[in-house]
Amino acid sequence: MIGVFVLIVSFFLLLALGVPIAFSIGVSGVLTMLVSIDALPAFTTFAMRMASGLDSFALLAIPFFVLAGNIMNRGGIALRLINFARVLVGPFPGGLAFVNVMANMFFGAISGSAAAAASAIGSIMTPEMQKAGYDKNFSAAVNITSATTGLIIPPSNVLIVYSLASGGVSISALFMAGYLPGILTGVAIMVAAGIIAYRKGYPVGERVAFSEAVKRFLEAIPSLMLLVIIIGGILAGYFTATEASAVAVVYALLLAFIYKEISWKEMPQILLSSVKTTCIVLLLVATCTGLSWIMSYENIPQTVSTALLSVSDNPFVILLLINVILLIVGFFMDITPAVLIFTPIFLPIAVGQLGMDPVHFGIMMVLNLCVGLCTPPVGSVLFIGCSVAGVKIDKVIKPLLPMFIAMLIVLFMVAYIPGISLFIPRLFGL
Repeated sequence: MIGVFVLIVSFFLLLALGVPIAFSIGVSGVLTMLVSIDALPAFTTFAMRMASGLDSFALLAIPFFVLAGNIMNRGGIALRLINFARVLVGPFPGGLAFVNVMANMFFGAISGSAAAAASAIGSIMTPEMQKAGYDKNFSAAVNITSATTGLIIPPSNVLIVYSLASGGVSISALFMAGYLPGILTGVAIMVAAGIIAYRKGYPVGERVAFSEAVKRFLEAIPSLMLLVIIIGGILAGYFTATEASAVAVVYALLLAFIYKEISWKEMPQILLSSVKTTCIVLLLVATCTGLSWIMSYENIPQTVSTALLSVSDNPFVILLLINVILLIVGFFMDITPAVLIFTPIFLPIAVGQLGMDPVHFGIMMVLNLCVGLCTPPVGSVLFIGCSVAGVKIDKVIKPLLPMFIAMLIVLFMVAYIPGISLFIPRLFGL
């Protein structure tokens, strides 16, 4: 128990002092090992665990998908997807809110980044919605919550991280499993936004002439084809999910230069930004791998399992407790370290005690932690969305609440109805 005490106290103390989370995890892990085993083995063992955590072919997908997302963010793809979304949902009451949600679903799915979607789509849609008479706080709330759908709809870096943390769950199966939950989340946010728009009398979006609709559809096809190429190639067996990430980079580059939105002079800055993001993610993966080994050494997963089972032996209650804990974790921790730290703790309980499929649990976990990205005090998408819209966080909380309710409804549907996640993977035999 001394090791567990040192681990928890040192980790939260370092976070409170403002130490970056990757360093907080690493330092707290080493301190825990120092009180559990001798000093020399502590340092060498932790270093070896960090190195082995990065020795994975699947992790190569992360830098490629990050680079593809950055290229798309600057390559004129966002505007074409927004124009296409206007054709599909613009004419409805509160149509611009629907356009925002659908554009985020398209862009997030293509880029695999909630932050990139909130920035790219929000910077275009927020001024448009304000010009049409929408409240800017409401506009920001719609953009912030809908941007998270890109972490569920494939390709998604977080699902790749979960595959690593879970010990090798099929990335292809996870990608396929994310479609229905991601689409349901987007639809639920649309319903919440539509009700608010109807009550407040926000304007109906403009109708687009048939010829203009065809033009916008044709302009969006090259961008949307990226999803077809990546997912179709994986399912057909032409390449793995990791190799698909490299294909995504090549295709995104071709589109960016065809659209003439990126010049060669901008590429060094795009590459540098991608390297920075990749380093942050991989350092988290390395330190969390070391921490996971320490937690196993200290029997923390078994202790948590015993504690949960002592509360109730009802699977529905245990699953509810896991979701509540993850929701609380999401308020205070970013999604990547949360997945890396808590997957080894809760996955054995979910599979061994509840009989859940690891793919189902992964989708539920990521969907749960997406809520935390939209909440203070560490919600990264919340900060980006508020910054893009030029609003204060305290002002956007009230319009966010209906969107949170919509996301939670979908979360518990996914948690208690396995078919929502597993239908498509089973359909393709994954």
